[in-house]
Amino acid sequence: MISRGVLAAVAGTAVMSAFQKFVEMPLTGRQESYAPAHLAETLLPVHPETQQARTRLNWAAHFGLSVNWGTAYGLAAKAGLRGQKAVNVTSATVYPTELLLSTALGVYHPSSWTAKDWAIDVVDKYVQAQATGFVFDRFLDPAR
Repeated sequence: MISRGVLAAVAGTAVMSAFQKFVEMPLTGRQESYAPAHLAETLLPVHPETQQARTRLNWAAHFGLSVNWGTAYGLAAKAGLRGQKAVNVTSATVYPTELLLSTALGVYHPSSWTAKDWAIDVVDKYVQAQATGFVFDRFLDPAR
């Protein structure tokens, strides 16, 4: 279940990335975030020397973080939750944890975020959770 959840989360992260690039960022005018790369640089002894290398690190970290979403969804599914209940439990568990960790490490500064910043962050992550749940329930659920 958990490994299927991770596969679903990779797909969910791809959906969220497409949503950000083609919907959210054009609407909000927000530039690409390098928070995943910053988190990786904070936790690991990696320090890319070129912008291209930092972009690759950003994508790797972005998809690496999806493991948290997929694992949580897989655990929710193992506990018998599916659909919207599993998505909401996953979101209510992973998002605050991710936010607290990134804040504690100095990657995020939510106390300085505007309402727009909060809305963007929550909506982007909720799109990821919804897509993860959809892919898991529709294509990867062994109970189907």
